[in-house]
Amino acid sequence: MATYLLKNLKASLSSAVLILKLVIPFYILADILLYFDLLKPISFIFSPVTYILQLPAETAMAICAGVFLNMYAAVAFAAPLGLSSQEWTILGVFLGVCHSIPVENSIMKKLGISFTYSTCLRVSMAFLTTLPLLYLPASLFTGEASTREVQLTSYNNIPDLLLHSLTNAATLSMKIIFLITAVIFLMDGIKRTKFISDYGQKVQTSFSLLTGQLLGITYGAGILFKEAESGNLDRRDIFFIGTFLMICHSLIEDPLLFVLFGANYWILVGSRLAMACLVTLLLRRFLFNTELSAKKHS
Repeated sequence: MATYLLKNLKASLSSAVLILKLVIPFYILADILLYFDLLKPISFIFSPVTYILQLPAETAMAICAGVFLNMYAAVAFAAPLGLSSQEWTILGVFLGVCHSIPVENSIMKKLGISFTYSTCLRVSMAFLTTLPLLYLPASLFTGEASTREVQLTSYNNIPDLLLHSLTNAATLSMKIIFLITAVIFLMDGIKRTKFISDYGQKVQTSFSLLTGQLLGITYGAGILFKEAESGNLDRRDIFFIGTFLMICHSLIEDPLLFVLFGANYWILVGSRLAMACLVTLLLRRFLFNTELSAKKHS
């Protein structure tokens, strides 16, 4: 029993540390970018996105913050704009697929999925998932536009910024270590039961997907690291799981941020879930047919 606990604790800490090496530097970088107001000079590149998605031009800054930083920064920039329920839903779906690109795609790269593939997949899927929403009936968007004020944290000076960033990074570290450890112990506990032993592969895949869907790529990747190192999932499994999660992850916290401002939760979640299932299924079928054709000609 002691050996089992030590093995799982070591695996969870190893996965968590690998995640933290990527998350913490980007966390601090995000605060620095916001402090020096460095997003505005590049937000203009998202003007075509606002035009295609039929969003107000002012949302370019929110999209920029969401793509390069995180959802909280995006919501903070969008909150004062008085967006409608449909606009909040469109923004939420787009950023739900395509947010925190630098840090989350770096995590995927550690799993063996190229940064280029991750970026191209998430950007293209963000548009393909969002564009059909423009043609949905207005009756589906009945949430009230919120007038809530969301303020980004402001700092008096650089030392104040660094102290705040390091404190929050430490808190985040503890959260990541705790959650990844808890999920790994839970997963291994279930796998050790007699009923589940015959379906181990399905359990590993399901837990990785479920963790990523509910909590996000950071925690889902932590489980994938552990399963990949132990040999329970091969590179092909990780590729398909990663593809699914990049389109559809963090289905609790992220959508609720937008629901607070009137977005339709079921559209936020349902559109991403449907697209993730469709794309992953088509990709698996395409690769299967390609391999089958190659074998026939060999």
